[in-house]
Amino acid sequence: MRIMKFGGTSVGQPQRMHQVAKLVTADAQAKIVVLSALSGTTNTLVQIGESLAAGQKTEAKAIIDQLHAHYKTFIQDLLQSDSYRAEAHQIIDEHFEFLNIILKISFNEAINRDILAQGELMSTKLFHIYCKEAGIKSVLLQALDFMSIDENNEPELGKIGERLTALLAKYPQDTLFITQGYICKNSRNEVDNLKRGGSDYSASLIGAAIKASVIEIWTDIDGMHNNDPRVVKQTRPIAHLSFEEAAELAYFGAKILHPASIWPAQLHNIPVKLLNTMQPEAAGTTITAEEQGAGVEAIAAKDGIIAIKIKSSRMLLAYGFLRQVFEIFEKYKTPIDMITTSEVAVSVTIDDRTYLPQILEELKKYGTAEVDENQSIICIVGNLVAESKGVIKNIMDAMVEIPLRMVSYGGSKHNVSLLVDSKYKVDALKSLNKGLFGLD
Repeated sequence: MRIMKFGGTSVGQPQRMHQVAKLVTADAQAKIVVLSALSGTTNTLVQIGESLAAGQKTEAKAIIDQLHAHYKTFIQDLLQSDSYRAEAHQIIDEHFEFLNIILKISFNEAINRDILAQGELMSTKLFHIYCKEAGIKSVLLQALDFMSIDENNEPELGKIGERLTALLAKYPQDTLFITQGYICKNSRNEVDNLKRGGSDYSASLIGAAIKASVIEIWTDIDGMHNNDPRVVKQTRPIAHLSFEEAAELAYFGAKILHPASIWPAQLHNIPVKLLNTMQPEAAGTTITAEEQGAGVEAIAAKDGIIAIKIKSSRMLLAYGFLRQVFEIFEKYKTPIDMITTSEVAVSVTIDDRTYLPQILEELKKYGTAEVDENQSIICIVGNLVAESKGVIKNIMDAMVEIPLRMVSYGGSKHNVSLLVDSKYKVDALKSLNKGLFGLD
């Protein structure tokens, strides 16, 4: 069984959905197709929820009507026959009737999650109807029937596998299954989700749950690139990455892949391929357990970083000081990305400011805390990159004109991380691109 996940841009236009149908029927291999919402839909649903939360029902109504009009146009271009168009309109109208009913009731977070689920539900139903019109036999599986998370918002991989295997067993003669990414049920049996970018995570969880032969992530770019193509002119796709390298790049800003989507595939050693819907002939990037030769493979950047420096004269020879500091961040469920220490200070970075005031208040018990916001982590990734001769010199030579706030080196054999003020991020990426890869 093969998993093929298509993102919002891959299904965001009728002709692209037609292209997806060609890709999933190009061979007879059994496959599960995981779809995101049409591009722009989730952002619009977020706007609806925000308007309702603010009590702006008139504004929410206008956004709902505008989105409904978009789907009506989409259906006209997606389908050819009046009968299938009528079926599609009826289904979509039911979803927008639900959104309009929400305008009349009290808004809460559970309702907001229901709103956010509508995008994937509509995209998969529209694709299923198109397959029927095109004579492509397929089965629509509801992710809410098998995808679940526990009370800690962690996926229940064992239960997902049991439920999905039982569902697939009902269709022994079928080879093409369609389901939603992103959405799931939580421990209270409410509609929930795997957070933004979660369709990648869904695909990887499904692949791990049924021991798939391969997990394919189809987007609008031909694989993972060695740098951010949005800000650096000359980049190149990477043919192969190890699971560890891909996980580092995804976590530190490579937008093509959701950070959580590596471990389920890695757990069962299932290859992951990053492919381009618009250029299906491109080789893309293959991610496996195997590691290639040593050296730098790619650079990624993560924005929205907050650096906190805790200074304390009591730190010198103080047993348990770091433990006490870390316990504060653990108490407020705020992960730390980078850490550096000296005799009298420790600096850490976080990317979640939700509990920053409370954290700073508690840190006062141990010393003074200085905060630098609007920082970016630049992550240089490769196999044995921290151990390869000359790599650190090349990195520092490339960054000679750019002030460095922190450097993390040696914590992982796969990356070297630099913290810079975000205003220097683009210059840093360009300079590293030239210094490490010889590309302008």
